[in-house]
Amino acid sequence: MARHSEGRPEQEHLAARQDSAILTRVIRQARPYWANLIGLLVLSVAAAPLALLLPLPLKIAVDYVIGSKPVPAFLTGLLPSDKPSLAATMLAMAAGLLVLTTLLLYVQSLSVTIFQTYVGERVVLEFRTVLFQHVQRLSLSYHDQSGSSDSNYRIQYDAPCIQYILVTGGLPLFTSVVTLFGMLTVTLFMDWQLALIALAVCPVLFSLTHVYGARLRRQWHELKMQESSAMSVVQEALGAIRVVKAFGREEHEQQRFTDRSNERLRSELRVAYLGGSFDLFVGLTIAVGTAVALVIGVWHVQAGTLTVGSLLVMMAYLAQIYEPLKAISRKVGDVQSGLASAERPFALLEEVPEVAERAYPRPLDRALGAIEFRNVSFAYPQGQEVLHRISFTVTPGTRAGIAGRTGAGKSTIMNLLMRFYDPSEGVILLDGVMLQDYKLSDLRKQFSVVLQDPVLFSATIRENIAYANPLATEEQITQAAKLANAHEFIISLPERYGTAVGERGMRLSGGERQRISLARAFLKDAPILILDEPTSAVDVKTEAAIMEAMERLVEGRTTFMIAHRLSTLENCDLRIELEAGRIAGSQQQSVAVSSLEFRPARAANFLLQRN
Repeated sequence: MARHSEGRPEQEHLAARQDSAILTRVIRQARPYWANLIGLLVLSVAAAPLALLLPLPLKIAVDYVIGSKPVPAFLTGLLPSDKPSLAATMLAMAAGLLVLTTLLLYVQSLSVTIFQTYVGERVVLEFRTVLFQHVQRLSLSYHDQSGSSDSNYRIQYDAPCIQYILVTGGLPLFTSVVTLFGMLTVTLFMDWQLALIALAVCPVLFSLTHVYGARLRRQWHELKMQESSAMSVVQEALGAIRVVKAFGREEHEQQRFTDRSNERLRSELRVAYLGGSFDLFVGLTIAVGTAVALVIGVWHVQAGTLTVGSLLVMMAYLAQIYEPLKAISRKVGDVQSGLASAERPFALLEEVPEVAERAYPRPLDRALGAIEFRNVSFAYPQGQEVLHRISFTVTPGTRAGIAGRTGAGKSTIMNLLMRFYDPSEGVILLDGVMLQDYKLSDLRKQFSVVLQDPVLFSATIRENIAYANPLATEEQITQAAKLANAHEFIISLPERYGTAVGERGMRLSGGERQRISLARAFLKDAPILILDEPTSAVDVKTEAAIMEAMERLVEGRTTFMIAHRLSTLENCDLRIELEAGRIAGSQQQSVAVSSLEFRPARAANFLLQRN
């Protein structure tokens, strides 16, 4: 027990340091909007003097109209001297002041709401943009380990934390503190004893805020984790809906979602219980303070030291003192929720891409296409070695076939070639230069990829083809489709190139999706081409059309063709067979691979000749 009690202050101190660090990062992130935030702060603080004016009409009506208290000396010359006219004038002043103050308060509140929404949404949008940009820069290994749903949740649902902390939490918290001090100052001048009673409840409220704030922080953090987990189930199930339906696993996925959602519900209930208990104790503390102040105030009226109007104003001020106190307590809870959310997106920003660019990378316009692997080995983080000391050379314009069973390392070679990963050992050269020396964006412009399962976006056919070159003209897009044998089926569609392909292109057949993918590769016109079994999932007729298009596409390009069997790569200039991450056969390991079954490179680039 002693150890536990000694360790607790340490943990609280560490949590405070973490909160301070997060707040610093939040403020730094919002730096472009400091002027807007300061303007919003000034506008919010304007509520304090308006709130101070609100009880005055009641005091005027009670003391100067109903009662017989003389008006202040500075107003004597401005008001009628006869009693009925004076009472009517003072009542009109009280009513006018009440309407004017209320109007100004609502105008101020409306202005704050609109400005707060604008500033808050702009800050969140900026933060989401930073997060999305960073996630796209992260290496594939991060996405392989974390999955897309967690990153999606952090960008979509955790990013608004910056709004909760600064705009809807921090600024109202500061405004409440200013209002509180203003009310206390006025109350001290009117009746210092009642002011001290109001101050007496502050330590109790701050203690409650400290205790419940820490507990709410932990529960909010757990809740965010469980929300992300439940969302991942939905994303996985809908992303693989055909597999789910094919195996009749709808009920299983529903049960998984229900289980995760029930865990989230239990956390939500714990948060609600803590929040409700906190509000209960805050309300009870304030009620006790108000009751004591009322008793003492009545005694002062009976003793003649306080007028009835002053008592009413004092009670109104006390109510307004307690309102910012309650607001401070609530906003501290909101800020704790924001801090719990902020840990996750800032942790995402701390992730460092494993594939990093050099400080001064080498630019690359258009590569010749000479590829060399020198003793390349690769292992995924905390995984077994996938490639072991692979060495081969591919000259420009060569068709290189890579065969092997699933898991042999075929796709890993392509991932290393495009620098989705870096080798654990060895080097890869492009035109005699290490891949790490090139500017990363320039390097990846040298590759066109046609996958076994083509990736299309939920957009039109035109936009999917132009994904390779957003500046392409309509004529260039059409020409690329013709070269890919896709033009005929596209013009037969009702909206032709403007036809929406649906999510992942599911409105089109597999062969149609593959030909659009080929058209995209034609339009990119990259010097190095990767074909990952693009005809394995289509019928014979479609395969013939795709093969004809591919013959045009590979002309003059360094091409890597991936297949499971070596026999399907007969048209390649060189063939490499992988087995368990090694080049199969003792002859291939002892002889330069580029000398195996080599024929002269093809003619110059087909598309460049056309242009």
